[in-house]
Amino acid sequence: MDILDHMLEHDLWATRELLATSTGLSDAQLDQQFEIGHRTLRATFEHLVFNIKAWTAITAQTPLERFPPGPSLADIAARHDRAQAAFAALAHRLRDDRRLDVMLTDHFDDQQSYGAAVIHALLHNEGHRTEILHILARRSVTEPPEVDHALWDHIRPHESIS
Repeated sequence: MDILDHMLEHDLWATRELLATSTGLSDAQLDQQFEIGHRTLRATFEHLVFNIKAWTAITAQTPLERFPPGPSLADIAARHDRAQAAFAALAHRLRDDRRLDVMLTDHFDDQQSYGAAVIHALLHNEGHRTEILHILARRSVTEPPEVDHALWDHIRPHESIS
């Protein structure tokens, strides 16, 4: 497993953990306004999925699929898994084809490397997961999950070193 695999797998796991923690919340709780980020849990989760899909589309130079606002948490989770699988496949293809340092023109008409686009999407998600943890703590969720890289590395299956 290389560093890209670590980042992609952690990103998938961490967001899944937060979605699972939020599963028992009511629609009113998912849509309660807070003065942070995208203001609600639902909107922030929707943005995470949009971000993954958008950077996949920008990087692959394909059209971006849009969804109506206000989906259920189950719909968001399903969309997240599909978006994450497509993003990971693209990132792996870019790595395997040695294209991470090749430049692309992004949606702002600026030049950046494919590698920078991949890293940006993953770190962008990390920032929004921090906002979700803040909202969960303010929602008085008993114990928001730890989703840092060290914990993930501790609990994930490892290859044996011989």
